[in-house]
Amino acid sequence: MKLAVFFVSLVALSLALPWARADLTLVQSVEGSSGSSEMTMKLKGGKMRIERATMEMAQQFKAKNGKKETKAKPTFVATGKKETINGYETEQYTWETPDFKATYWIALNYPDGAAILKQLQAINPDVWKTSSTQMPDYRDFPGLPIKTLISIGGNQITTTLTAVKQDPLSDADFTIPKDYQEMKLPDMSSLLQQNATPPPETAPSPE
Repeated sequence: MKLAVFFVSLVALSLALPWARADLTLVQSVEGSSGSSEMTMKLKGGKMRIERATMEMAQQFKAKNGKKETKAKPTFVATGKKETINGYETEQYTWETPDFKATYWIALNYPDGAAILKQLQAINPDVWKTSSTQMPDYRDFPGLPIKTLISIGGNQITTTLTAVKQDPLSDADFTIPKDYQEMKLPDMSSLLQQNATPPPETAPSPE
């Protein structure tokens, strides 16, 4: 098992943010064809560190072909369904494009959710390559996403938020090691395709 670490210098808003930013750690479980893994995102000031443990890792990722998308960006559609996930009440929303369909369970009243979401919204969307994949960025969310189910190419990947911490982070967490090799943050579409779980096959009906 390998641990992939991405160091990102955040380009936030062009104006100084008027709100105080606490250190933030988000831990998510990820389930797909390569098994279960965990992803940790740490934010401190203008820096972000992403750690992801997996059996198959990001050197296999391939960016999209660079063609600019001209399609209109989709919007969230509320389904009216509600579900309690990890103790938090969520509302279900869908986000659909010709290439994939995503279902989000969003907590509209998560503790300190507005402040946490603002901190995530300050991340430049170019970091996530949302413009080329038509994935939503954090500015699109009406609340904090707790669970995500994405279907693409007949496969699925599920991500669940398992922990949110606002404890102070050490500057050492954001110090780039001397032997660190630069690697671009993977394209979200490649991430989904690599980790997606094929839907269960349907047994043929007896004749």
